[in-house]
Amino acid sequence: MATSWVNSAERIGSDLHLELTGPGGRRAALTRALREAVRSGRLAPGTRLPPYRSLAADLGVARNTVADAYAELVAEGWLTARQGSGTRVAERAEQLRPAARVPRQAPPRARGPRHDLTQGTPDASSFPRTAWLASYRRALQQAPNEVFGPGDPAGRIELREALTEYLARARGVRTEPGRIVICSGFAHALRLLFGGGVLRGPLAVEAYGLGFHREVLAAAGVRTVPLPLDEHGARVDRLGRERAVLLTPAHQFPTGGPLHAARRAAVIDWARTRGGLVLEDDYDGEFRYDRKPVGAVQGLGPEHVVHIGSVSKSLSPAVRLGWMVLPGRYVDAVLAAKGDREAWASVLDQLGLADFVVSGAYDRHVRRMRQRYRGRRDRLVAALAEHAPHVEATGVAAGLHAVLRLPPGSEASAVKAAAWQGIALDGLAAFRHPDTDMAAADGLVVGYATPSEHAYGPALEALCRALPPP
Repeated sequence: MATSWVNSAERIGSDLHLELTGPGGRRAALTRALREAVRSGRLAPGTRLPPYRSLAADLGVARNTVADAYAELVAEGWLTARQGSGTRVAERAEQLRPAARVPRQAPPRARGPRHDLTQGTPDASSFPRTAWLASYRRALQQAPNEVFGPGDPAGRIELREALTEYLARARGVRTEPGRIVICSGFAHALRLLFGGGVLRGPLAVEAYGLGFHREVLAAAGVRTVPLPLDEHGARVDRLGRERAVLLTPAHQFPTGGPLHAARRAAVIDWARTRGGLVLEDDYDGEFRYDRKPVGAVQGLGPEHVVHIGSVSKSLSPAVRLGWMVLPGRYVDAVLAAKGDREAWASVLDQLGLADFVVSGAYDRHVRRMRQRYRGRRDRLVAALAEHAPHVEATGVAAGLHAVLRLPPGSEASAVKAAAWQGIALDGLAAFRHPDTDMAAADGLVVGYATPSEHAYGPALEALCRALPPP
């Protein structure tokens, strides 16, 4: 069907006729028509387009049809969209038109992202090199000769003692050195527990979580069963016949928010009654901003929880060290799965981390980074309030990332627009369990800890340019 742009002369200073025909439905037809109008010069660079509500009414199509077409053209660079100035034909759109009588050239090589807003990594430029070197040097100088032989698979006693004190003080964990086993991180812990035959599936998991962890479990032959989420965290009342559940109770990943106190108690009661086990992923428990500290679930039932942590968020993923705080009945089985010698976590790094914790340098680093990341979080919220007040940031009371909630159906185009702006980030759908029946939500997962200080401002500006208009 051919549809005219009603009152277009009043809006753009020319009479524009859009042909909404061809394959792919009305949205694809509108996208092609607008792209051709720009390419042909009928829509000049800088021309302001009507609000999508108005154009939808003029053309007799759904608002989402126009909004999605605009978003796709923004992602491709034909249009720009900024809060307060509407949607316009991009000034660089002329460069996208095919030039006459110019020999065809090979396409340019794809450029990597200029702005890294992916979740899960701290600011690498903030690694405490001087303090870490001092701890490493002290640990090396004081190390007994046995350190340079085969390592104990449980981990160095110096580190296990340091962690016993630190986790009790900072996370409310109740344990002793003999119930801590050092590993190289959370994924390694999963491989030891399931790949080593200590535990068997099925395993209940949260409906949104890291796909990489599900892949590790699938490789070990473990079937995962998704639990829906709401504003109070995982719906632990939906636990079925599973004998174990994996949770992120301090700060649900990626949606944000702690597991409600009543549900913490309920999942411990479930574990006691059913002989079940809770796997507690304490991935960024140290970073709290606007709420009181949330203790570890392990403190409510030490014999029913495996508490797993690492320094990948608090210090650096380059320091390949993590820990499992185990119920006593699982210690021997985990050590048997690990083997007779330490094959994963460097003994010298373990000694360096032990000194780093005991000397107080770890606490000082966490406090400094907590203040810095809180400032990053505040700048993100302020930028949204100024440039995109229609976009809500959630899960910002703790952690290293925020979820920007988007209108239904706009996530894919927003991820495209972010890529066009040179931003590396993830959409919320990337973390959704494929078998969940939980209603899907659209959003962007923005890691505000990843960029260095000097790079964070430009990254925020690019992010605001990529967000869909209201």
